[in-house]
Amino acid sequence: MRTRTALPVSALAVVALLTGCTTASQDLGSGAGSGEDTTGSAAPSAAAIETDPELAALVPAEVAEDGVLTVGAELSYAPAEFVAADGVTPVGFDVDIAAAIAATLGLESQVEPSTFDAIIPAVGTKYEVGISGFTIDAERLEVAHMVSYFDAGSQLAVATGNPDGIDAANLCGVTVGVQTGTVQQGALEDASAACEADGAEPVEVLPYDSQADVTTNLAGGKVQAMYADSPVTAYAVEQAGGSIETLGEITDAAPYGVVVAQGDDALAEAVRAALQQLMDDGTLTEILDGWGNAEGALATAELDPGV
Repeated sequence: MRTRTALPVSALAVVALLTGCTTASQDLGSGAGSGEDTTGSAAPSAAAIETDPELAALVPAEVAEDGVLTVGAELSYAPAEFVAADGVTPVGFDVDIAAAIAATLGLESQVEPSTFDAIIPAVGTKYEVGISGFTIDAERLEVAHMVSYFDAGSQLAVATGNPDGIDAANLCGVTVGVQTGTVQQGALEDASAACEADGAEPVEVLPYDSQADVTTNLAGGKVQAMYADSPVTAYAVEQAGGSIETLGEITDAAPYGVVVAQGDDALAEAVRAALQQLMDDGTLTEILDGWGNAEGALATAELDPGV
């Protein structure tokens, strides 16, 4: 079982659990906080990735037949998967990784939008794989194969220079913006209750429907800090034009995994082998670097790792 560190808020505050996938507005991909359209990346094109015949031979015939790897994704989580400024095209590091896996296996990727909770049940029928910021956990491993490729956690951000002198180890009395429905929101609410139990001011938790709104309100001074998945925070900092910066360390680190149907051992192994090759030749890191998340790249692709 993977040990997950807690976000320190007070001596009594222990905040649990990393999100499997939070949502983030596609507006963030259009330069939220900066007015700049930055939906592209410097990732290598799938067209430049050569098919590996040995790995392509691992692909089940029913998948290889049409030459397409169908991918289920929830397209509102920048920078992993979201919709470009044209309102149609899926973009993000997971989209690029899916294309690279497919190309390595002699296939083309086809990303199909879905609500997040509908993806895993449909892998093996509607989709051949799911790639949508899924954290690997025991519950998911009971119903699907998962292949690890990226490590993410949770991270705070504040206005550049931390003008309010916020201590990442003690958020009692701090106004913190967070996206509605994320695990970070629940974590902050638990931490706020712990502050009160310790006789301190509670954390003032301000939830917003989109991560872009959270970032904008941090840059504008309405909130003193924000809390989100580490890749989301890193991307928000990049897009905010120097107005915000990260605070403290990434906590609750855990791997994301590509989802494959539980009974589809052959495709799961093909995906694992393709990811390992992308790790070994540096393509995975290059893709993630194009989206400002190279530090999350794993060196080993594990099938159904223990967490």
